[in-house]
Amino acid sequence: MKKILTTPLRDNDLTPLKTGDIVYLNGILVTGRDDVHHRVVREGLACPVDFGGLAIFHAGPIIKEEPGSNTLISIGPTSSIRMENEAAEFIAKTGVKLMIGKGGMGEKTAEACRRHRVIHCVFPGGCAVSAAARVERIENVFWRELGMPECLWVMRVKEFGPLIISIDTGGRNMFAGNRAYYASQKESCMAPIIRSVEDFMKIEVS
Repeated sequence: MKKILTTPLRDNDLTPLKTGDIVYLNGILVTGRDDVHHRVVREGLACPVDFGGLAIFHAGPIIKEEPGSNTLISIGPTSSIRMENEAAEFIAKTGVKLMIGKGGMGEKTAEACRRHRVIHCVFPGGCAVSAAARVERIENVFWRELGMPECLWVMRVKEFGPLIISIDTGGRNMFAGNRAYYASQKESCMAPIIRSVEDFMKIEVS
């Protein structure tokens, strides 16, 4: 059975979720990448979107813009690590509850997720057209001067996903955990290979 989250999101919606869980999103999803984070955090501009309880998608959509209408063509995730330097402060300033992108984020963001009860999710790469099919409509757009990929597109989505939780509200970081685990297995995995090479070298020398 699908686990579906609906905006506005509350702490109680998110705290039971753990890294590796798969969820889907209903409600409002707003795109925002480097320039949006920079404006809010570095320039101190007031964000025209109230992110309290909402989700931000680190993505640059392709949209067919026509008078009186905007048609979403595709919307694929960009690498969330690009927002690492500013994400923690962005979370604190805006009240955003869910971040979505490609790949993981660092420990600074993980700590902010723990402190503010926020989660980060991964949307599978290469599924930009499939993602667009989960967008019911574009409701608004702000900061158009940043250009199509960078401005704030406010979208209403239905069962948007699958979203894989990479950082939960406890600050557990799936990508960091996986790196540590595989690093711990390196020596035991390499040992038989090294022995085989050494044995082969002995045969060659003899």
